[in-house]
Amino acid sequence: MDWRPDILGAGFEACTFEAAGADGVRRTATLVRFRDGTGERGYPVRPGTGHTPQRAVLFLHGWSDYFFNVDLARFWAGNGYAFYALDMHNHGRSLRPGTPGGYVANLADYDAEIDQAIAIIHGGTEGTEGTEGTEQLDLTLMGHSTGGLVAALWVSNHPGSVSHLILNSPWLEMHGSALVRHAASTMVGPVARFRPEAVLRLPERGFYWRTISNAADGEWAVDDKFRPPMAFPLRAGWLSAILAGQAKVARGLGIDIPILVMLSRGSANGPFWSEEMRRSDAVLDVNIIALRALTLGRSVTVERIDGALHDVFLSPAAVRKDAYARLARWLRGYGAADPGAASTAPP
Repeated sequence: MDWRPDILGAGFEACTFEAAGADGVRRTATLVRFRDGTGERGYPVRPGTGHTPQRAVLFLHGWSDYFFNVDLARFWAGNGYAFYALDMHNHGRSLRPGTPGGYVANLADYDAEIDQAIAIIHGGTEGTEGTEGTEQLDLTLMGHSTGGLVAALWVSNHPGSVSHLILNSPWLEMHGSALVRHAASTMVGPVARFRPEAVLRLPERGFYWRTISNAADGEWAVDDKFRPPMAFPLRAGWLSAILAGQAKVARGLGIDIPILVMLSRGSANGPFWSEEMRRSDAVLDVNIIALRALTLGRSVTVERIDGALHDVFLSPAAVRKDAYARLARWLRGYGAADPGAASTAPP
């Protein structure tokens, strides 16, 4: 693979590749890795240990988003993991001129690029599942928001491929209840069938972007080309794909590995800005997500975090410190942390 310096700077590299889906369409995706020191097989060495991780984590971003949280990468490296993140097709580093940003017609269209990214992580090359004689890493899959929905569906369809699943505010259900999803599916279905890329005219809200971007009231350097303040246009085929994925979750996925779901304690949704949005999830209905999480599998831990934003790891410093501590505790509890690994957020 052609690894090149990444936009995030020192320690980060990226490679762009194409993966052919079940429909035969080749789509562009970008894999990002964090290398804090150089160890065997090019994986990072945990500082002060000389130890090359035998564990890896792959992070999937949300809709209209991309990977930029360097602290998250450092947390995982500090816990003895090789860290990777995938900018999926039509997102972030994988955006191409003339393509509809954020669009996907079927969430399974992401499967091929996830498969290929995992093959790369395990030391394989394009078109293979790994390199003969190369030891496979113990892999954790982590997803945020829509990426959490994609991750849960992928794990359900690929049993035995990963050892742990971590979901950060996953979009498992629509606001309110399944009735809202059924109503939305009925309305959007005909448009999605005949005009899948038609833009749905819904109110645009940049409240969440306002809470995270240092160009507004947040503290994070967010590239507006990759993560637009008002998000990408919402298209009928995309919404239909989301609703279909959520329906599968509602029926139960039967995942048999440990699952961690991290959520804010409260939601603050509405057509107008409120100060409560600075300490709540301004995107999802976290109460229905917490209930729906129980349909994912047999071993599900739900952590509700006071004051957390939609991405709990972009919350104010004290809140994300709590989130990292809870994640580290869960990793220790399920035997997924190296002895002596970090237990809190990166300094």
